[in-house]
Amino acid sequence: MKIFKYLFFLLLLAIIAGSIYIATKDGNFQIEESKTIAAPQEVVYAEVNDFKNWENWEPWSRKSENMVKEYREKTRGKDAGYSWKSKDMGDGEIHTLEARPFSELEQEISFNTPFGKSTSDIYWEFREQDEDSTQVIWGMKGKQSFMEKLAFVFQSETLDEMMRPMFQEGLNNIETSVINKMEKYSINVDGVIQHGGGYYMYATTATKINRMQNRVEKMFADVENYMNDNNIEISGNPIIVFNDWKQDEGTTIFSGGYLTPSQVITPGDSPVLSGHLPNQKVLRLTLKGDYKNLAETRNRAYDYIKENALKLNADEEAFAVYKTRKNNNANPANWVTQLHIPLEND
Repeated sequence: MKIFKYLFFLLLLAIIAGSIYIATKDGNFQIEESKTIAAPQEVVYAEVNDFKNWENWEPWSRKSENMVKEYREKTRGKDAGYSWKSKDMGDGEIHTLEARPFSELEQEISFNTPFGKSTSDIYWEFREQDEDSTQVIWGMKGKQSFMEKLAFVFQSETLDEMMRPMFQEGLNNIETSVINKMEKYSINVDGVIQHGGGYYMYATTATKINRMQNRVEKMFADVENYMNDNNIEISGNPIIVFNDWKQDEGTTIFSGGYLTPSQVITPGDSPVLSGHLPNQKVLRLTLKGDYKNLAETRNRAYDYIKENALKLNADEEAFAVYKTRKNNNANPANWVTQLHIPLEND
């Protein structure tokens, strides 16, 4: 009988020692991954800020075949959230505590485990690297309970080893989702219209077609500043006039600026000049999407003209009106540009 007492005593000592070891083991944790995504800060932030978008990229739903989600009334910004139920992944909830456009999100995530409710803090940082890329930092931090630390003693992976690959997968999926959304575009042939024309202020430059859009925003800003400094009224959206377009050589000469209510006489050394668009018949197409699709829009216009036996007016220059652009919507998929091709009157 003594041997059983000794064995029981040794087992008790082992349990006590193990409990002391687990109890004194640091339960604090912080897991963090980052990725630089070739997309504007506002666009990446918007993808993460709306929980409806999470189904496009968060990794845990993809590991469950029976997950059921329930969204709160708000899915974006502070107090937004959703909960889930899953036989193989367990139940849980996540909600946003703070939303600071377009730089930070603070969230709380909870899992229902056999040992009770486990809660951790989730944080996101969105750091602008340049005008077209964003560093995304996704992290989780918290403190494991005694039972959680005990459970991981018998796991083949630590919490860090379990979560880090999921964060990496999620960030890669965010990149794919954002870029796919930014790449979407549509071209619509609006038809033949009469454009009223008008006077406009402009600057002119020559460049490669594929580099054109790098010049456009600066040109608009320079002309706008000139007009403001000289108290010249701006009428409507900015325009681009295509003075020359050589598709085969990949070059273009274009003028960019703003319509103004009346003619403006500028000094001989002025960097900004005054031009005039006539009241004329044009074929109008609307591009919704990145400016890089403007060349395809132009090709579509000339195909339409040929197919419908319309006659080009070779004496006038094609022009584009920028209805929605980079300075007021960061997502290229939402940019709206109207291309106008002058036609001869019947």
